[in-house]
Amino acid sequence: MLKNEGVEVSWFAPLCNGDDEFLGEHNPKYKSNWVNTMKIVKTADKLGYKNILLPSSYQVGQDTLTFASAIAPMVKNINLLIAIRCGEIHPPMLAKAIATLDHILEGKLTINIISSDLPGTKLSSKERYLKSKEVIEILNQSWTKNKIDFKGDFYNLQIPSDPVKPYQKGGPLLYFGGYSPKGIDLCARYCNVYLMWPETETRLKKMIYKMKKKAAGYNRQIAFGLRIHVIVRKTELEAKKYAKKLISKLDIAKGEEIRNRSQDSKSIGVSRQKEMRLLSDENYYLEDNIWTGIGLARSGCGAAIVGNPEQVLNKINRYIDMGIKSFILSGYPHKKEAELFAKFVLPKIKNISLPVVFNRIPKKTPNTPLANGKRN
Repeated sequence: MLKNEGVEVSWFAPLCNGDDEFLGEHNPKYKSNWVNTMKIVKTADKLGYKNILLPSSYQVGQDTLTFASAIAPMVKNINLLIAIRCGEIHPPMLAKAIATLDHILEGKLTINIISSDLPGTKLSSKERYLKSKEVIEILNQSWTKNKIDFKGDFYNLQIPSDPVKPYQKGGPLLYFGGYSPKGIDLCARYCNVYLMWPETETRLKKMIYKMKKKAAGYNRQIAFGLRIHVIVRKTELEAKKYAKKLISKLDIAKGEEIRNRSQDSKSIGVSRQKEMRLLSDENYYLEDNIWTGIGLARSGCGAAIVGNPEQVLNKINRYIDMGIKSFILSGYPHKKEAELFAKFVLPKIKNISLPVVFNRIPKKTPNTPLANGKRN
């Protein structure tokens, strides 16, 4: 995909109680609740972001599917990227829930597949990815065939699939992030967008090459995405001062507690984010305009693009040149940073909807009933 074709620029909805002005010092003003998160989603929609990630967490925050269903009638242009933990919901029921939401949104729906352990359970990496594989295969059968006929290690189903047919042809796009060999194989075989966390440019290029080669083995092509934070100000000095301010009240022990409470805190990906911090300089800069200090107080994505508008845009263009097609951005606090990025950088990027690029959205036919699941 060529650079001038555009890229998907998305924002992040902090359903998991992760919004704040100072990292590690939680202000009730930013608590994850319906009103606060709804405002962030509606703001991102109004500002022109093309997608927004609705994450999943058991210990803190709100339920992803419930929130998505409530916000769906309130958005006009933005897609929703809902995080789904495989096995949390019985796959045929999950297929029906996703198909229903897809119709409510008229195709403005994408899915983030997660393979981490469910609360209170512990499976090996092999078992987790096998379960995810089975869930995805059942979803695909539900959305594309008249019958679910599946026999695996976790599920054994022979049931009709109607009327579980989504609005999008073949179902919503599947986004996936994982670093283990089993995870890479799962994405290459079944998913559409491979999401990565911040790394050095050299390591990102190696990951893209590895995934392309793996997908080619299944006669498939994968799009690439980057989940990263952003701090953009009029000057580089202002941006760096704000980055430093974010962690100015952070207690290191508190940061460790925040990171460890996540379901994926022991994953390969989280370990790599820690490694990136160890490779950074004394001010937590890994390379030009990439700041890893943000990972001191959160699990998962642990770095931000920091700089003036030209620097931030140049860094994004470097990522685009290496093949990244989707960007999931965020900042603290989320509403304010969404507005600043939209002011300084977003108008300079050709922003697209990936479901449209992948030709998933059918043409509308007036008066076609939703019940038959077939809009042409």
